[in-house]
Amino acid sequence: MQYPKGTIKEYSFHSSELQETMQLLIYLPANYSPLYKYSLLIAQDGRDYFQLGRIGRLADELLFKQEIENIIIVGVPYKDVADRRRKYHPKGDQNQQYIRFLAHELVPFLDKEFPTYQMGSTRALIGSSLGATVSLMTALQYPHTFGKILLQSPLVDQYIFKLVEDFNEGHHVEIYHVIGTQETEVQTTDGKIQNFISPNRLLAKKIKAKPITYFYEEFNGNHTWTYWQPDLKRALKLFF
Repeated sequence: MQYPKGTIKEYSFHSSELQETMQLLIYLPANYSPLYKYSLLIAQDGRDYFQLGRIGRLADELLFKQEIENIIIVGVPYKDVADRRRKYHPKGDQNQQYIRFLAHELVPFLDKEFPTYQMGSTRALIGSSLGATVSLMTALQYPHTFGKILLQSPLVDQYIFKLVEDFNEGHHVEIYHVIGTQETEVQTTDGKIQNFISPNRLLAKKIKAKPITYFYEEFNGNHTWTYWQPDLKRALKLFF
């Protein structure tokens, strides 16, 4: 069935934090009107979520069936693998600037351009792998700005464990977290092979120890869009 199609527009604006022009892909629903208010979903790996994740088409379907609330989806694409690592990896040299860009520049821009609720509980971050990692880091740093986090197979290290352990505003955030049981040997962007499932299981334990509204599931699959794409429907329905 063909659902009424939303539009995906390209925007660009200059980030002072990153000292570069950032490209944005912004999905507006088919029945978009400035008279309505909208929740925000900000996707790292922005182009991947629209092309491989087909998140715009999925939103068309869910909105038409009234299975999710009004939503604007903002994709923040990366330029290349090295750029992605610089911005998303906890040790990346632009990681903190990128996190500040999301909280201090992107959110005010979106709140000014679009009729958003302007509340943390109506703003979500989503990402896969390193994109999930930086989404989690951002929300833990800015829990009043981003109240929902959707994690698909995040890279988890000691730094992430410590952030979660030290986090004491759990009642402000909700987390959706999936990881594949076959993610035992994942090739990371620095060419290494890493086990993702064990650290993610430990992360789940640490999150469960907090007063965080939390959904965790292990899917039978590996570290690819073959599994992340079908998972998006449940993720969106659960959080929106």
